[in-house]
Amino acid sequence: MPVFQTKIDPSSEDFARNRQDMLGLVEQLRSYEARAAMLSEKRKPRFQQRGQLTPRERLAQLLDPGMPFQAIYNMANFQVDDPNPDTSVPGANVIVGIGFVGGVRCMVFVDDSGISAGAATGTTVDVMTGSMKIALRQKLPFVHLVESAGANLLEYTVELWAHGGGMFRNLALLSAAGIPTFVILHGPSTAGGAYQPGMSDYVIGIKKNGMAALAGAALVKAATGEVADPEQLGGSEMHASVTGLVEYLAEDDAHGISILRDIITRLDINSQISAQPDRVFEPPVHSPDELAGVVPVNYREPYDVREVVTRVVDGSDFAEFKPRFGPATICMQARIMGHAVGLIGNNGPIDPAGANKASHFFQLCDQAEMPIIFLNNTTGYMVGTEYEQAGMIKHGSKMIQAVSNVRVPKITLYIGASFGAGNYGMAGYAYEPDFLFAWPNATTGVMGGEQAAGTMIEVARAGAARRGQELDESALAEQHAAIVELFDRQSTSFYTSGRCLDHGIIDPRDTRKVLGFALQTIWEGRNKTLHPNAFGVARH
Repeated sequence: MPVFQTKIDPSSEDFARNRQDMLGLVEQLRSYEARAAMLSEKRKPRFQQRGQLTPRERLAQLLDPGMPFQAIYNMANFQVDDPNPDTSVPGANVIVGIGFVGGVRCMVFVDDSGISAGAATGTTVDVMTGSMKIALRQKLPFVHLVESAGANLLEYTVELWAHGGGMFRNLALLSAAGIPTFVILHGPSTAGGAYQPGMSDYVIGIKKNGMAALAGAALVKAATGEVADPEQLGGSEMHASVTGLVEYLAEDDAHGISILRDIITRLDINSQISAQPDRVFEPPVHSPDELAGVVPVNYREPYDVREVVTRVVDGSDFAEFKPRFGPATICMQARIMGHAVGLIGNNGPIDPAGANKASHFFQLCDQAEMPIIFLNNTTGYMVGTEYEQAGMIKHGSKMIQAVSNVRVPKITLYIGASFGAGNYGMAGYAYEPDFLFAWPNATTGVMGGEQAAGTMIEVARAGAARRGQELDESALAEQHAAIVELFDRQSTSFYTSGRCLDHGIIDPRDTRKVLGFALQTIWEGRNKTLHPNAFGVARH
């Protein structure tokens, strides 16, 4: 097959402008992430007074040195509790990702107790349940470093409590599936949080600082009048010797982490994974670093998605499927770090032929047990009389039917626009891809603000014409501006990622590494033999 010839000139003005714009967004992303780290580290003297490591120090000691760690939900809660982007702190008071502990790929969840004592934010439960779903699907041991003040009672919502039960249900499902769950009690874990250790398979308690109780001393006094000693109420020493909630008692944070690493090593979890094939592959001919200049940050400016693919896949080598049929929908076969994959991308809206081609392609990938990677940059399905009469609804539905039912892994990247039902056909959030990441320039929603505002003005004009009324043009202009602001404000990747509508925002230049990591994680999960129980492990 003919080799794709790039038309990108890294020395061109367009490339330089795109790169400057994209790296500006990446810098914005890093500055938001740094807010959480800096705010948490301000409490370091307090941690030192208690003889503790900070949350980020705990994470660093837990993970294998030099091994990759893929952060997820890095923008969770951004502009949720605090809608001001200049002051909002992302992360939902937790640090979450997939990394290696004793050579074992694990889902790691760290309470960031340097911020508001690790109290739950408006989206912390979403992050916890989302990360548990990934762990269950990919068969990843779940490691939780606990130190949290729990929910902020001054900002209580019944939804947070109701949804919170899913965290404990998921712990039960993980254990029953044969996926071990681990907790280190670094500090308090009270009320519902007490079920984090209660529902976990292995619990390590830190002397003096670790604590688990259904009600802290203040609530016990308020509820019963009892003046309880915190250590006797729920201290790690008490649980290790009286209740049996704690299996391993550690002298301090570092000792507790060392115990956990030792336990995971002794379980020999990697023996459950089939023998790894020898994956030999070449890097792309065109550097992934060029991705920052390939794609304009404004989704209205067109680009060829194959320019992205040639900087991601092994050897920049891919075969295009049905290139002359529905040519705006690009379907390809390639390899990424030795993994055979199907890729679908957009060079414009999806027309009936493109939807038909995609449906055919998805079924072929499913037949070949080939993961599908969705590179979203579409304003949706084509509209208008010509396309309606060509069966756009029918053919678009066929594509959505296929993407809903394929059995192979799905990895979605928002790399530009992802609007309307086009998002559905391209395995958006509601279609539960195995992993869903966004570039910082990504824009998602039911439609763009200009389209929404234009639609409402047309409706208003038609209604006025039927009634024989004159319209107030200044009021229409105000309405137009308000609708544009309403839609566009909610469509940015930072806003949607803050609401956990993806698994995090990544630097476009890291796309190949992230996809390779995700594909290997999925491969291991699908080639791991578990020993499930009828119930999760119950402690005695």
